[in-house]
Amino acid sequence: MGQKKNPRRVADNAAMAKGKMIKTSPQKLNLVAQTIRGLTAEKARAELKFAHKRVAGQVLKVLDSAIANAENNHDLDIDSLVVAQAYVGRNIALRRFAARGRGRVGRILKPFSEIVIVVKEVEEAA
Repeated sequence: MGQKKNPRRVADNAAMAKGKMIKTSPQKLNLVAQTIRGLTAEKARAELKFAHKRVAGQVLKVLDSAIANAENNHDLDIDSLVVAQAYVGRNIALRRFAARGRGRVGRILKPFSEIVIVVKEVEEAA
């Protein structure tokens, strides 16, 4: 009697994971996402593990989650996974203020972002 099963958002040979409320701007997060697009899952993990950006650790968690989803939920081979898509979106922005001269305020925005990583199983050309 429950709810109907939702249709898949990605192809049958793909899996996705989403990271929400990442405390950085989308522009900074996209710099990290650019480095892993198109790489194999193992190379992308190595790239993120040794990256100098602060958010690389959180992106690594999302990538690991996408790999685990591919293996456990969709029975895909993790050795042939490639990062097909890694895209970034805006989330909320906390509004704070700093006191300025003459009794005025300066608004400070503290942005949050979200990232979606889609891994796809590819056939290796031999």
